[in-house]
Amino acid sequence: MSLEQLAPATELTGGPRTEHTGGPAIERTGGERLLEGRRNWWFLGPGGVARLGSRHVTPEGTLRPASERLLRERGMFSAAPPRSYALTVLTSTHCNLGCGYCFQNTAQDPAGGTRPPRIARTRLTSRTITSVLDFTRQRMAESELERLRILLFGGEPLLNPRGCLELLERAQDIGLTSAWMISNATLLTPTLARQLADLGLDSVQVTFDGDRPDHDRIRIGRADGGGTFDTIVRNIVRASEAAPIRWTLRVNVSQDNFAGVDRLVERLAEALDPARCTLYFARVGDVGIGYANDLVHTGELPAAFTRWQRRALELGFTVTRPGSRRPCPTCGHDGGRYGAVVSADGTLASCWETAGKPDWEVGTAAGGYLPGPRTEERWIACEDLYRYDEDGRTLAAFRDTVDAALLDHLDETGRL
Repeated sequence: MSLEQLAPATELTGGPRTEHTGGPAIERTGGERLLEGRRNWWFLGPGGVARLGSRHVTPEGTLRPASERLLRERGMFSAAPPRSYALTVLTSTHCNLGCGYCFQNTAQDPAGGTRPPRIARTRLTSRTITSVLDFTRQRMAESELERLRILLFGGEPLLNPRGCLELLERAQDIGLTSAWMISNATLLTPTLARQLADLGLDSVQVTFDGDRPDHDRIRIGRADGGGTFDTIVRNIVRASEAAPIRWTLRVNVSQDNFAGVDRLVERLAEALDPARCTLYFARVGDVGIGYANDLVHTGELPAAFTRWQRRALELGFTVTRPGSRRPCPTCGHDGGRYGAVVSADGTLASCWETAGKPDWEVGTAAGGYLPGPRTEERWIACEDLYRYDEDGRTLAAFRDTVDAALLDHLDETGRL
């Protein structure tokens, strides 16, 4: 029996239950996956990806005992512990865009415009940074981690550039090794990109809501209702010239922009350097107030995702490789063992999805986490609040179909 380990798992979307370390237990199931490809099977475990033959799998589509035993011997069921403490900090809870589906909106715009009410507006200050870093230093010591990776988040984090820069500069003293940012990029200048990169920022995630016409109807300026596509692309180009930043381009997919995604991939390849960009296609979850994504995970959607991924690879982009379901280092472990989410006022949340929202606090940076019984219902992980019309089996079948097709393609083209 020969099993070939091909690539490390990279997807971080759930995983095995971890040791309880404060706060209520968050249940997790095994994160291993077994996918049927065109000519073989794929095993995706915490320890990597392996190609399997039909003899390794039962007619019912499960691992044969001998195959599972060999995979375990090769470490494919074993996940390496986190090497860095993952700290997410909202430097500003305000945003300069008025996207109607944003999970931080508290209602729809009553005037039907581009200013939906949002979570309370706060900005990270020097005093709060002190509390955040003191808290982080203590948590890192408890988790026996010496390295720190920071996510700059919002709102829009660049509405508080001084807070971003001060946080990264002062975090050097407690083991900061790298940082990344989720930004709409409308405020990113070459000078700011260079300053952030000099302090450890290595990547930025930016969202596109379909091709230019769709994006400019959906991802709009809060003040004037104007489109943002050209501004975002221009700022990415200029920032790339000023700093060695890599880009993750998240493409939101919904019924409002589905038809334009093929053209978007071509347009981005024409404007940007694909070698520095990873494309990530994501169906928008129904998390915004009054928002519903009617695009179902059946029909033509799996084939469309496969087509977009393959074209992106042909054009020189990187695409996110499939992997096992593993816990988010920030919110996927009980009690914030390996990471924390801190809002701009120093309030702790269990994940980015509830940061800054009333009645979802689990403590403060100054005082630490509250006792478990007081916050039991507030401890959730990424995507726990996402709503879909389809059941879990349909969603899993969609992911498996798309991921198996991508692994087949990567294997056939020698990219694994």
